[in-house]
Amino acid sequence: MATLNIVGAGHVGRALGRLFAAGGAFQVQDVLTRSLSSAREAVAFIGAGVAVADHARLRPADFTMLAVGDDQIGVACQALAAAVPLRGGVVFHCSGALASDQLHAAASAGALVASVHPIRSFADPAAVAAHFGGTFCGIEGDAGALALLEPALLALGARPVTIDAAGKTLYHAAAVFASNYLVTVLDAALRAYQAAGIPEALARELAQPLVSETVANVFKLGPARALSGPIARGDLAAVERQRRAVSAWDGASGALYEALVAPTTELARRKRAIS
Repeated sequence: MATLNIVGAGHVGRALGRLFAAGGAFQVQDVLTRSLSSAREAVAFIGAGVAVADHARLRPADFTMLAVGDDQIGVACQALAAAVPLRGGVVFHCSGALASDQLHAAASAGALVASVHPIRSFADPAAVAAHFGGTFCGIEGDAGALALLEPALLALGARPVTIDAAGKTLYHAAAVFASNYLVTVLDAALRAYQAAGIPEALARELAQPLVSETVANVFKLGPARALSGPIARGDLAAVERQRRAVSAWDGASGALYEALVAPTTELARRKRAIS
């Protein structure tokens, strides 16, 4: 069985380590984190591997997963390449924002490099490990690395999706739009309801069916057909009244409202074009 070293064992590293070990894709060998105690905790969670204190203690492995923060990928890779023979092996990181070219130190040392980004929240590693089937994973990198990693991911029940390394930043921004900024927009909506005199708990209850139906329509019909409201109707006078009211209530929310007018107008144009 191919061996796997894990460098960085936070939520992502622990969950994937447990999955790879339990699924038989890899034999988890050495686990390195910022401290020996946290490495031991990670090994206990994963159920396999040996905790090590520094890069010099890592044994050569067929695969090495860097599950460190984005700002540490280059540094960790350089330290790895300086300490462990990598030629003929595969080194991959788990960042959604950075491409595999961040692993140039490993590539220069003769390794194949790639990135594997599971598209989900890892707030609860145990829950992720228990319910990973169907998880999409954005993958890119050397063809040889992907040819070896894709079967391992499929064995976990994952759904690998090949992405363009040059578009990695846009790929990650898409997730930010779909998740993080969606929360921001909904927060503005709930606060606006409250500013109009609706208590917070009732505001959430009131908004939920509207949000749920809208999101369902987006994925059923597509964004253009799902769009409704004053811009879709061409009621620009109502849009301007709302813009002024929101700006008078809260400047940041007013700027957000105004910033969304132009892309929503373009979406309305696309809706008319297919109607």
